[in-house]
Amino acid sequence: MRPYGADAARKSADVIRPLIGDAIPEIAIVLGSGLGGLVSDVQQPATIPYNQVPDFPDVAIAGHAGKLVVGTIAGKVVAVFAGRFHAYEGYPLQLTAFPIRVAHALGAKTLFVSNAAGGVNTDFKAGELMVIEDHLNLTFASPLTGASEPGEVRFPDMSDAYDPRLRGTLHKAAGKLRLTLRGGIYAMLPGPAYETPAEVKMLRTLGADAVGMSTVPEVTMARMLGMRVAGISCITNLAAGIEKTPLDHSEVLAITASVALQFQALVREFISLA
Repeated sequence: MRPYGADAARKSADVIRPLIGDAIPEIAIVLGSGLGGLVSDVQQPATIPYNQVPDFPDVAIAGHAGKLVVGTIAGKVVAVFAGRFHAYEGYPLQLTAFPIRVAHALGAKTLFVSNAAGGVNTDFKAGELMVIEDHLNLTFASPLTGASEPGEVRFPDMSDAYDPRLRGTLHKAAGKLRLTLRGGIYAMLPGPAYETPAEVKMLRTLGADAVGMSTVPEVTMARMLGMRVAGISCITNLAAGIEKTPLDHSEVLAITASVALQFQALVREFISLA
């Protein structure tokens, strides 16, 4: 059996199903650093610690709870992954994207991703939310590397990796809530060190608006599986070289905490409209 492949995902899904009853998730949600408060909005939740799911490692990064919560938000069944696995922890990209395989095996057709990101666009401010319109994979690696699975797409089209209609739904949801959303390009670097000022200048030249260390493998996997994708970056700080303040993970968590209620309201409204 291929590590973290389709068979492994079905095995993990088979362990999860008895724990969630008859629920079939419509939307899978991955929560980034400090954004885990959304789990409190899940109605009739079934909570499964990651260490009970085959092939899921424990989560060791602050701001990631390490649990799967299945229930309803706005009347729709959701599978909320509170915490993710990162390549900078030493995990292969196939594992960082494995929860998406599992969500798909459980029945999810849509993926909503979120992350904490540094602002590369000098017009951005800490605490703003950005609709991800496209991404730059600057790890130059893919979770799809290796033998292809029978029946899966070998070369998935990434032209509209972030579904245009779902992006429109996010803006519509924000309008109803009178929230201002940015829009932009997310760049993934491998980390775990924050970017140098020279790297941030490079990213801006390449067209990036925000930078982080996650998300892209999950989106790549979702698109290969035929899932629709929407995503939000919480701009937690301006990247190195824009401001003189040293970057620190505690700052990331403090900013996400300050916008958590806005983020949760946006996601609830998005789900109701999606």
